[in-house]
Amino acid sequence: MKRTFILLTSILVLSCNQNAKTNQDEKLETESNTKSETKMTENLDWLTGNWKRLNEEAGKETFENWEKISPSEYSGIGFTMQKGDTISQEKMDIIETNGKWTLFVKMPNEKEATTFEMAELKSNEFVCVNDSIDFPKRIRYWLDGEKMKAKISNDEMEIPFEFEKIK
Repeated sequence: MKRTFILLTSILVLSCNQNAKTNQDEKLETESNTKSETKMTENLDWLTGNWKRLNEEAGKETFENWEKISPSEYSGIGFTMQKGDTISQEKMDIIETNGKWTLFVKMPNEKEATTFEMAELKSNEFVCVNDSIDFPKRIRYWLDGEKMKAKISNDEMEIPFEFEKIK
């Protein structure tokens, strides 16, 4: 009888310890997933704000303005001005759907936005690609100190952008 009691007590203690460990593992996994999701959106928060291109050709001014709409959506507008007139403009959205981020770029004269799948997302940097179009096939944005840099490219050509934040 005493052995049975000790055996049952041991099983109960082991079972409770295992349940506690399982609950702890589940809690850690949930915290890890939450941190991962938070980190993904925090990785794009550096993009927000109003930016002015530093390496634009003489007589032109180019700007990009980005805002965070929600944890899974960022919206931007890029435009170039010359002699007070807007000579080009593009609408940009970065949207997360089912764990995948996509960049949508739409020019005013296009019916639909061109989509670029996010191929890389690192701290303060992302790369989006679309191999089905001629140019650009690759769009890269990254933070370099206080400056935001971007590069649009294909296999034959690349155009660099360097922006400073407007305060």
